[in-house]
Amino acid sequence: VDDGLNKCYIEDKETAFEALKNSVMLDERGQDLRKQYGFIPYDKMKESVANDMEYAIADGAVALAAKKLGKTEDYEYFFKRSRSYMNFFDKETGFMRGRGTKGEFHEPFNPFASTHRDDDYCEGNAWQYTFLTPHDFEGLVECFGSKENLVKKMDELFVAEAKLDGANTSPDISGLIGQYAHGNEPSHHVAYLYTMAGKPERTQELIRQIFDTQYRPEPDGLCGNDDCGQMSAWYMFSAMGFYPVDPVSGNYVFGAPQMPKIVLNLGN
Repeated sequence: VDDGLNKCYIEDKETAFEALKNSVMLDERGQDLRKQYGFIPYDKMKESVANDMEYAIADGAVALAAKKLGKTEDYEYFFKRSRSYMNFFDKETGFMRGRGTKGEFHEPFNPFASTHRDDDYCEGNAWQYTFLTPHDFEGLVECFGSKENLVKKMDELFVAEAKLDGANTSPDISGLIGQYAHGNEPSHHVAYLYTMAGKPERTQELIRQIFDTQYRPEPDGLCGNDDCGQMSAWYMFSAMGFYPVDPVSGNYVFGAPQMPKIVLNLGN
């Protein structure tokens, strides 16, 4: 512990893992519902899709830690739970949709609809949340049936009408390119999914478009809320030419460098 910097380091990997595991096993804020139903039902909790999909990302992180530590039983449990988002995928519409306790999809459904903090999503709509599986690209491909189908859906995302339907739409859905919303975190990894799907030229094209249209050297030059520096972090990573789609894995996906030379001075 360094009181001057208010930092704490856990050198014991076993203790660190138990802390991770205990935190995601707490029966609070919808986690008890995931244990009971396998997902968070919309008729039990608002913002059900958003909460469940973000919990799934956390489960993916714990699964990876368990795998690194050779904890096979924990890995299998949390990997399975990290795919809870699959319960929301509607093959008919190609979107992640709220589901009820009886397994039914939430009706009526409009992927352009948004009611701020009072629907199945959080500061987003079905367009943005459908792709929020940065920890499990393979699982997302499985939902769509093939990489080709996933690419087709992403193409639709970027050319869809840049509109929001509803009387109280979320102001956080900003920086729109089609229905891709660069102004908020759920969309930030999506351009890099093209490279993972075998279409790096599309990633490169979109990175340039985002740089040109969503950032300006002005006091209000960001197109969205810079939560914990995320808008800026996307800019810096993308300027260097790579991005941590799944930041837990330690893997980076190549994009399109925006500078002729970059030097990183690392601690080691």
